[in-house]
Amino acid sequence: METQRLHLIPLTATQLKLWTENLPALEKELNCSYQAEPVEGQFLAIVKGQAKKASNDEANCLYHTFWFLVRKTDRIVVGSACFKGVPDENGEVEIGYGLGKHFERNGYMTEAVKAICKWALEQKGISHVTAETEIDSPASQNVLKRCGFSLYRQDDTCWWRLQVKTVAE
Repeated sequence: METQRLHLIPLTATQLKLWTENLPALEKELNCSYQAEPVEGQFLAIVKGQAKKASNDEANCLYHTFWFLVRKTDRIVVGSACFKGVPDENGEVEIGYGLGKHFERNGYMTEAVKAICKWALEQKGISHVTAETEIDSPASQNVLKRCGFSLYRQDDTCWWRLQVKTVAE
C-alpha cells in the first residue's frame, strides 16, 4: 500500500518474529532503517502475540500483522499500524498504531490511518473500523478525528468508529 509519502508494508509472520529477535536482519531484508517506537515491554508482548496469530492463521495474516510505515524519501520506518484481529460478526475491525517520537506532528500517522482504513473498508464484510485511545492522548484522538472517526463511547478509555461511508479522502 502506498500514500503520498509512505509505503505501508505488511510484515509476514517470519518478519514479525525477526522484528522482535533480530532487527538488523529485518532491516536488511526490507532495505530500511527502523527508527519507530521501541519494541519493548507491553508493545513487545503485543508484537509477539500478533506473530503467533499470524503464523497460525496465514489466510488472515493481514489482520494479525503490523504494517511498517516506511518513508519513501529515505526508507526510514517512522511507525507501525495494525489490525487487532479479523473483523467480528458485526463487520467491525479494530486498528492500533504508533509512531516514533522523532516523527510526531508531521502528519504521517494521519496519512497512514486514512490509507489503512480505506483498504479495510474495501474488504468484504467490513462495515466499521474502530480504535481505542487513552483519555489523555489528544494527539492520537486528533489523528482519528482528522480521519473521520467519531467518538461513540468513553469510560476508562475512548472508543472511536469510522463507518464505511465516512472515509476521509
